[in-house]
Amino acid sequence: MKCPHCGHEMPDGYLICDKCGEEIQIVPDFEPEIENSITETLSTLVSLQEEEPDIAEDDEGEDKPDVRAGRRRRRPQLVLAAVILLLAALISYALYAYHIHTVDYQIDKAAAYAEKGAYSEAIACLEKAYADYPEEARILFLEADYYYLQQMDNYALSALMKIIDKDAVPRYAEEDVEEAYGKIVTIYANQKEYGLINDLLRACDNERIVNMFQSYLAMEPEFSYVEGSYAEVIPLKLSSNTAGTIYYTMDGSKPDKNSQIYTSPLFLETGEYTVSAFFVNDYGIESDIVTKTYVINLAVPNAPEVELYSGEYTEAMMIAVEPAEGCKTFYTTDESEPTADSVPYTGPIPMPLGKTLFKFVNISSEGIASEVTTRTFTLRLRGAIPTETAVTNLVNRLVETGYLEDAAGRNPRQSGVLSYQFSSVLKVGEEDYYTINEYYDDGTGLLSRTDKVFLVQAYTGAAAQLAYDENGDFMANPI
Repeated sequence: MKCPHCGHEMPDGYLICDKCGEEIQIVPDFEPEIENSITETLSTLVSLQEEEPDIAEDDEGEDKPDVRAGRRRRRPQLVLAAVILLLAALISYALYAYHIHTVDYQIDKAAAYAEKGAYSEAIACLEKAYADYPEEARILFLEADYYYLQQMDNYALSALMKIIDKDAVPRYAEEDVEEAYGKIVTIYANQKEYGLINDLLRACDNERIVNMFQSYLAMEPEFSYVEGSYAEVIPLKLSSNTAGTIYYTMDGSKPDKNSQIYTSPLFLETGEYTVSAFFVNDYGIESDIVTKTYVINLAVPNAPEVELYSGEYTEAMMIAVEPAEGCKTFYTTDESEPTADSVPYTGPIPMPLGKTLFKFVNISSEGIASEVTTRTFTLRLRGAIPTETAVTNLVNRLVETGYLEDAAGRNPRQSGVLSYQFSSVLKVGEEDYYTINEYYDDGTGLLSRTDKVFLVQAYTGAAAQLAYDENGDFMANPI
């Protein structure tokens, strides 16, 4: 195509001459049918003029009267025919002019160019159509597709952005907006511009669209408790909108990818905690940091109340602890500090022989520990037989009754052997007894305690078996 101003040869589709800078006014060619119609109209008018017969003249060179009359009759007919033909031509042209400005015509023309690979000409047709029909989203979709096929992603994105523009007038249909978001996300994903996808979705106020592509989104972690003061231990949970990793700190410092990784609830006990966290999705996009402060003010339970005071005792005693509401009591006898992993107190404890240090603690349901209560008991039974003698007396009596085959602990009911160990001193009625537990060894050397507890009178050495009466009190059944 040549520039009509300077004659410079220009590439097809250019609208401005790259030599003289003049704008090229493109006048669309007539459709063949319209051009033929106009040509035929003009030809008809000419032929009507040429077909007018020569006017006969009389001998003096003047028209004859009848000829002049015929001419006058034919003139209006010729004028009417000419007017009709001219109107037909004008109507045809008007219809054509309307047709070439319809959106379908421009889109079809663009598609025809695109089929030939002439994308520049196709896009020019679409831009002309968009100027006349800005409400037609399909024009922008086609334009984006043609740019995308030319690997001109930025131009494709520019066309699609017009569809999702919240301030666009007119606003496009919701399904068109969703489709435009899908195409934009696809282009960004192909470019691995995941940060741009995150920014795009963060700016979107359509929840449905955000949910469609939330795997690309890195939202701030959600905290299961609002910040503030609490009178209980709280299991703080952190959650994210999609798959990824949450990093956190609990001392107010700024978390990074070297901070602790959240895997389970954070149990906040007494004290003040400043929890900061951020989320990183599977595409490496980081959310903003969220910080919340919690103050936990828990009531500390009272220390355990032990009925017996520390001291030296000469008869069997039971060590009882007053129960504390909403708490469990734990104790140790090895001088270690009691915790929730120590031996639980379930009822009165027989006082051990010799000197023993007891430490008791109450732990509330929130996990708060009381102060420790300490007691030291010394139990000495004057005149009592040694505990080793008591165990020997029991074994001998079990052999006499046939419960054991011999003092080594073999018995007719089991292949292993039974053994016996002193446990504590227990008052049954008004008498003091040694309690002796029975253990079974199946030959592996591993001892397992049986359900039998035997008694030996601390002064006489008489053997018995521990039992309970109808009131649940201890009984000594002689063997």
